[in-house]
Amino acid sequence: IETDDGLITRAKFCVMALGCRSSTSLPNIQGIEDYGGESFHTGRWPHSGVNIAGKRIAVIGTGSSGVQVIPRLTEMAAQMYVFQRTAGFVVPARNRPMDLADEATVKARYAAFRAEAKVTSNGHHPGPYGLGSQSALEVSEKERQEEYEKRWEYGGLSFLNAFKDLATNPAANATAADFVRAKIKSIVEDATTANMLCPRDIIGGKRLCVGTNYYETYNRPNVQLVDVSRGIDRITKNGIVANGIDYDIDCIVYATGYDAMTGPLLRIRVCGTDGVSLQNKWAAGPQTFLGLATAGFPNLFIVTGPGSPSVLTNMVPSIEQNVDWIVACIDHMKTHAKDGIEVEPAAEEAWVEHNSDTAQKVLRSTVGSWYTG
Repeated sequence: IETDDGLITRAKFCVMALGCRSSTSLPNIQGIEDYGGESFHTGRWPHSGVNIAGKRIAVIGTGSSGVQVIPRLTEMAAQMYVFQRTAGFVVPARNRPMDLADEATVKARYAAFRAEAKVTSNGHHPGPYGLGSQSALEVSEKERQEEYEKRWEYGGLSFLNAFKDLATNPAANATAADFVRAKIKSIVEDATTANMLCPRDIIGGKRLCVGTNYYETYNRPNVQLVDVSRGIDRITKNGIVANGIDYDIDCIVYATGYDAMTGPLLRIRVCGTDGVSLQNKWAAGPQTFLGLATAGFPNLFIVTGPGSPSVLTNMVPSIEQNVDWIVACIDHMKTHAKDGIEVEPAAEEAWVEHNSDTAQKVLRSTVGSWYTG
């Protein structure tokens, strides 16, 4: 391993624990380098803080990062412009100060709580209402609305656990999507803005966002939602041009996400046997076995790599499972005096095919997003 200062370190094993979303992504917008004001990426926020009080702020992007920062920044801004390419579904986070009773309840059975999360399909604790065992189409309209309502009030990602077929049945999924769209229209006072905020896709196809007062923020007089579904025209020295309109901006916040999954790995020149680089091997797309290793790169382990459940799960238990497996593998090799381990190409090919086949069984595969590449 050679670092940028020329230091060379030799090791028998290399574990790539880079994080699936550690490589930030800026949009390819004409003039982005010409902007004369302050600009920040949500994934590279200055530790010293940012003074935006009384300024004209633009947030580009309404994914998970945008959903989190827009309400807070709006409270301080003189004017907030939100540039939205695609509307996404947002459910309430219901974040609140934790009182001592809540804390005591969780800690009294914390080990059991973590164990329960680890045996679910995605590593998330199912919450007080559990995993739905019925189809959304098997119950009455009244029962369905009551189920969605109680999960909306509770908050969090368990909303999608309401019924067993929300991820696989388009008609079932539509009932959940329509429920959230109705919520948006009941919260956002301006009908035009509410319609712009209503997603057109299935719910859960793209990352489901959790927010605090996200939709309520658009009722504030200092917020304007700008539709950039056809793209931003350009960025100028003084602001942003979209749909032919100039917006004077003091500060741009890029909530534009990450070069996820492969980005952190491909920033590093990793060479395997015969000098083949990871960039060349993955030129047509990532190929791994279990998301933990890739053929042609012996003794190289990847934590929550492409082809593993990773970002479709609760990352903490997924990381723990991967690390436990890697440690056990290395211990086994040491115990049995083995110097190297490498994925067989046939096993890797079978795993990639299995992933592709499995993905086709869920509705997520029908929606273009960073989940699907």
